[in-house]
Amino acid sequence: MNILIGGAWPYANGSLHLGHIAALLPGDILARYYRLKGDNVLYVSGSDCNGTPISIRANQENTTVTAIADRYHEEFTETFQRLGFTYDFYTRTDAKHHHESVKSIFLQLLKNGHLYTKKIEQAYCSIDQQFLPDRFVEGICPNCGAKARGDQCDNCSEILDPLDLLEKRCKICGNEPEIKETEHFYFAFSKFQKQLETFVEQAHHEKRWHENAINLTQRYLQEGLPDRAVTRDLPNGIDVPVAGFDGKKIYVWIEAVSGYYTASIEWGKLHQQDVSNWWNEQTKAYYVHGKDNIPFHSVIWPAILMGIENKGLPTNIVSNEYLTLEKRKISTSQNWAVWAPYMLENYHPDSLRYFLTINAPESRDADFSWREFIYSHNSELLGAFANFVNRNLKFIEKSFAGQVPQVAINAKMEKLVQQQYELVGEFIEQGNSKPALESIFELIRASNRYFDDEKPWITINEQPEKCEETLATCVFVIQNLAQLLQPFLPFACAEIQQMLDTSLDTWTVKTKLPQAINNIQPLYERIDVKRIEEELLKMQENER
Repeated sequence: MNILIGGAWPYANGSLHLGHIAALLPGDILARYYRLKGDNVLYVSGSDCNGTPISIRANQENTTVTAIADRYHEEFTETFQRLGFTYDFYTRTDAKHHHESVKSIFLQLLKNGHLYTKKIEQAYCSIDQQFLPDRFVEGICPNCGAKARGDQCDNCSEILDPLDLLEKRCKICGNEPEIKETEHFYFAFSKFQKQLETFVEQAHHEKRWHENAINLTQRYLQEGLPDRAVTRDLPNGIDVPVAGFDGKKIYVWIEAVSGYYTASIEWGKLHQQDVSNWWNEQTKAYYVHGKDNIPFHSVIWPAILMGIENKGLPTNIVSNEYLTLEKRKISTSQNWAVWAPYMLENYHPDSLRYFLTINAPESRDADFSWREFIYSHNSELLGAFANFVNRNLKFIEKSFAGQVPQVAINAKMEKLVQQQYELVGEFIEQGNSKPALESIFELIRASNRYFDDEKPWITINEQPEKCEETLATCVFVIQNLAQLLQPFLPFACAEIQQMLDTSLDTWTVKTKLPQAINNIQPLYERIDVKRIEEELLKMQENER
């Protein structure tokens, strides 16, 4: 089967924080799992380098949009690599190939009769002498009364028009903008209302989308889809490829979501692959992102695909809720965040992957606390998993000269391991990584109990055959853990495979035992609990 996985495109205007990683990590888990199954996987994403947030950052630092985009695109690329993300193609929206493909999509929508021009009123700042992009207008949300940007309210998830805001202010200078007339292209979303209702109802019936995506999308559809402007008066971005619209750009929310398709096209060119194999009704297409990105993937992107007559609609939407930090909402403006580059400088990437999966905000908001992070590393990752691996392999190294006993394994433990492949696979395919990882750690705890109950340190002298069965069984479990956990904890799993001199096979139980083990090393180190207070103090000192 062909599997397309699209990870949301982070804005290249600041470092990635733990909330971003929590939302995107399920994409890599899916990609690794499906590759183990032997499916054809295309996992794409990139840095959003055309958005207004980058212009805001460039203005603040008195530099260029390109300089900001380059800085953070490079940082994102390194961060994802260090976290073990296995993108097949990670690109950027200011790339030439993206611009060309988006223009082609725009012209196709126009040709198919889904775009029309309309004179509208738009916020204009006479102080800064420019029409204001949506995110350059701030005010009060007319729906819930919270502070909001001109494109969307983060509090109630309402998609907004800047003119809808109450108490409008220009983000650049703080003055109230005036309203001026300008002409733009509109996308006839309303034409796709019925088609989208059928599409969403089918996804709901087949339980292919996370519940929050279904609920929010049904709310939008019940309210009725309005036609929306797809061009803007912006200083940077993709030029509108139509005469008479010089200086206007294709709006970011139509061109950024198109990135999944444009990245696929470019990947296909680079690898001499027919990209249509991943954009059809037979492909399983996953879209992985945070709650704030739901409407762009559940309504806007499907409508664009319908408009260009592309059958590769989203089949699965994996949309996490929010991650809070020490029981407070993450705030980049107040520097109340834990930044991914900092975490990777100071902690093991598996520790981060483990915690953000076992505490994933899959169905409700989840919290990152330094206390929970460090204790979960020490008790679960190190105490349960790594300790089980280490004490078994060290025992064989010391008592059997590193030679693995080649005897029959315990039937009960073999059955427990076999059951995990189907159970964990089902959870992952549903986009539920948290219960998948919980299930594997139940197996780890059962394996530790088995080792303790069998007491090989005693049976080695009194019942050597029983001791051999115990150790052979534990090696069997360990080599299968290296497969089952590979989507979640790839770094430790790679080390286990080296110690066992084995390799990943498929997503099936591995029964043949290795002959010998070598170079046994601890998988993780204990984190001093003093770090909890140190990290909390550091956060409070850095808060603005």
